[in-house]
Amino acid sequence: MTYLSKGAARKKRTLEFLGSASIALALAVVVIGLQSDRTVAQSSNFQGGAPEVSQAPDMTSIRILFPAGVRSSWHTHTWGQLLMIEEGRALTQVRGEPVMEMHPGEPWWTPADVEHWHGAHTEEAALQLTIYEGSVVWMDATTDEEYMATSTRP
Repeated sequence: MTYLSKGAARKKRTLEFLGSASIALALAVVVIGLQSDRTVAQSSNFQGGAPEVSQAPDMTSIRILFPAGVRSSWHTHTWGQLLMIEEGRALTQVRGEPVMEMHPGEPWWTPADVEHWHGAHTEEAALQLTIYEGSVVWMDATTDEEYMATSTRP
């Protein structure tokens, strides 16, 4: 076990506080900067000018961990949906089309108002990043027969 002198312990606490305060300040700057509709990106990271960054007020970006065997019900998105598999294997299907198997790093776009479902593979969990704008319209449950259909690769 290592013991610090009172002076060394005080210095360590001060440095930890300063480090935490710096992180909190940086986070505050980012959060406050994102409160407006448009911001200018830090120009030192770009050449030839600074791109404009805009925040969509009704855009949703979430990660969903589907354990093996779990899938969503059929649904649509009013704007469409972008899925990205980060880990594992996933399955998705557009109504009337074959079940597709997705792997990490493969984006999957479903246009607006297209009925579909997505979830984990029957034998492996899937971490999915989903980005969509607008609302989700939920429909009927995805049946075991639909989910267990033979899948294909895009």
